Amino acid sequence: MEPGAHRQARVVPHSTLEELPSAASRGWPSADGFRAAHWGDMEVCLTSVPGPLDCSELYKLGRCPGGVCPCPHFFYVFEGRVRCVWPDSDIPDEVVSAGEVCYFPAGHVLVYEEASRVLEFNPAAALRDCMDAMERASRMAARS
Repeated sequence: MEPGAHRQARVVPHSTLEELPSAASRGWPSADGFRAAHWGDMEVCLTSVPGPLDCSELYKLGRCPGGVCPCPHFFYVFEGRVRCVWPDSDIPDEVVSAGEVCYFPAGHVLVYEEASRVLEFNPAAALRDCMDAMERASRMAARS
């Protein structure tokens, strides 16, 4: 028997960052600068923001419970700086800069302090809730 003849083929997901599917192709058309691929029970994402972005109002407009992000994030920051704010708590803000890796549990507000490029690993169901809220916020803002 040839080596590997009875082994079942496995497909291991992989991609360059630029080849990750656009958010629009995933059902989130307003998420410019966001790419995401669903792998197993995780979403692998690339977030690129062109300048400062405070997500506070987006979470509120999108009707996220408590006005905070429902999704935990594992981040690697390629460029820029991201502040994690914990509203209505005594937890101090955390700032993650280029070259750093971090974990932000659910219940935060993200503030991109400058143009940033971030690799994220997120639980798929929680990210879907977050991104669906961002879409609702975008539609609400468009109506105003």
